[in-house]
Amino acid sequence: MKKTVSFILSLCILLSIPFYSYAKDDKVKAVSAVLMCMDNKEVLYKKNELEHLSPASVTKIMTILLVLEALDRGDITLKDNVTASKNAVSMGGSQIWLEEGEKMTVDELLKAVVVASANDACSALAEYVGGSADGFVKMMNEKAKDLGCENTNFENSNGLDDTTKNHYSCAYDLALISSEVFKHKQITDYSTIWLDSLRNGETELNNTNKLINNYNGITGLKTGTTSNAGFCISATAQRDGMNLVAVVLKSDTSEDRFSTAEYLLDMGFANYEAITPLIDKEKISPVKVIGGVFKEITPVADNENKIIAPKGSKDIEYIYDIRKSIKAPIEKNDELGCIKIKSGDKTIGVISLTSPNTISKITISSVFADLLLKI
Repeated sequence: MKKTVSFILSLCILLSIPFYSYAKDDKVKAVSAVLMCMDNKEVLYKKNELEHLSPASVTKIMTILLVLEALDRGDITLKDNVTASKNAVSMGGSQIWLEEGEKMTVDELLKAVVVASANDACSALAEYVGGSADGFVKMMNEKAKDLGCENTNFENSNGLDDTTKNHYSCAYDLALISSEVFKHKQITDYSTIWLDSLRNGETELNNTNKLINNYNGITGLKTGTTSNAGFCISATAQRDGMNLVAVVLKSDTSEDRFSTAEYLLDMGFANYEAITPLIDKEKISPVKVIGGVFKEITPVADNENKIIAPKGSKDIEYIYDIRKSIKAPIEKNDELGCIKIKSGDKTIGVISLTSPNTISKITISSVFADLLLKI
């Protein structure tokens, strides 16, 4: 049964025509890069997107994500006071010069991390959320695994790589993490700040992402620089309801990373548009269940996220390809068919249709139990 189901899904995917990037490699001045739509994780451009590289401070997007999740769960609040430890204040690189024992709120520290890429603030937050630096790193790697980041391993929360031995990620994984961050609308309260301050104006914060001040639709997110990593960035932007992220790793200069990110975002917005699928549920016919405790099951769309299509796509057509029957047992989320979304001769999207629940195989005991209920 599972082989048949997999075959149907494979056919759906094979019929889908992939997007062809308009980006030119001579414009992409980086060892690795990816352009992804954050709305549906569609990759619009890729270059060495799975290569293991040091992400430098772009690492902090995972720290930011875990802090935002802790806030959402109510484990911490923005007003909580965090005491800087000896370990946190020992961090070099970008910092807000925390002193051991100094207290700052989660709000202040998060602002310092997102805007100024402060390593000391990042470490203080990590210790507060994770209980310890090591505890937080464990959370980071567990979250990366949950998100499907197969080419990522973290050794610290801030991306300093002068003493790390196995701290790496890739452009694709960092785009996935960035997309997850933007499920938390609160991020733009910090990521779009250009200038701010702490300690009653005594400590100035200037955003390390210069695109914040000059790119139309920019929403964030994080830069990173070390001698090992080169110049890196995860740049996010929104226009006309479409959210894009451009991850650029190991550029030779700061200008190269910004120009590459800007070029990729421009390419995305110029050539693609977001379309919300219009699914007609009346056209999703029930599937006959053979040998099951229920005689039929109606598939559901596994997601109704936006699809990304070349600009100017016309005559959008929805083709419902649904199985007539299936043998029990059926597991929840088993594939029962798909909806192909076409523009002319091109398939621009595929939505899987899956089982909404589990259906057991009929047995003598289940028949007997059913008879008792009817008495």
